[in-house]
Amino acid sequence: MTDAPIPNFDALMEIAERLHVVGQQDPRLAAAEPGDLIRNVAGKRAIFEGVFEGRDVVFRLNYRPEEGAPAREWAEIERLWPYMAEGDLRIAEPVYANTGAGVIVLERVPGTPMLTLMRRLEAAERVAFFAPAARWLRQSTAMTDAPRVAGTAGWVRRARAASEKQPFPALRALEVQILEQMERLGPHIEGALWRTAISHGDFHPNNLIVDGARITGIDLGGSTRMPIYKDMARFVMHIGRRRIEASGQRALGVDLAALKTFAEVFALTQEERAVVLPFFLAFEALIRVEIRALPKWRIKAAEAMYRDLLSDLARTGPGTPLF
Repeated sequence: MTDAPIPNFDALMEIAERLHVVGQQDPRLAAAEPGDLIRNVAGKRAIFEGVFEGRDVVFRLNYRPEEGAPAREWAEIERLWPYMAEGDLRIAEPVYANTGAGVIVLERVPGTPMLTLMRRLEAAERVAFFAPAARWLRQSTAMTDAPRVAGTAGWVRRARAASEKQPFPALRALEVQILEQMERLGPHIEGALWRTAISHGDFHPNNLIVDGARITGIDLGGSTRMPIYKDMARFVMHIGRRRIEASGQRALGVDLAALKTFAEVFALTQEERAVVLPFFLAFEALIRVEIRALPKWRIKAAEAMYRDLLSDLARTGPGTPLF
């Protein structure tokens, strides 16, 4: 899903109107002051800065609260907050919520999104961010980590459905072959135990805010129980499909140092490294469909990443991890 091209002025007018209506029934939100728009997804949600009870905050406004997403998101934030309220690895402090009205108010986190910061640095300096990112994910999932019987069919179906929407023929041709590799790896996973946890769901580098040593995770709306490997794959694939250099070495289409770091922090077994994480790297490659509006360099970068991924998928399997 991509952000709809709604002018900021129109979106802010709608936000102001909705806050006015909510404020008529909620005295604490009556004096809320909306500020700069961060993101607006038409018909779904808006995220914007502002002031709440004299404090600089970020508002998350869900346009369809009756579907229950704000209540689920707020429950997850409150569950996780006691574990990640202090130290270098945190989430944004929950300030207030009226989930029935679709409004969640969070701390305005100081710092810079991790991918934005990485782009400003030399390639070798970027590697330093992999360990704190992996530790953040590990700390946020540790208290719910539990084995479940693995099932791959649903993941393959989702990947196939997404790939069928790929508008670029060259990418689509490679995706068909990547899907075949997912189907090859699936039987080696099916029916065994894989590790699951309540995980972020959209764990990419710009959902981590860096302020010195402090790393703060944001945008927890997609958190649910899932295999732990999915968010690892999301993070490294987000960097890989943009061909952002770090260690200078690659495996499975992404940075080798990043793969090794996540494997070490999560103490992945040989089979998890050889079969399960590669399966989810293939899934993450296919589930994010390129759109025609992307610049040509992004399409070329995705194609290069696909070729690297495909070559290495063909070489990995039970007992033969590539990292």
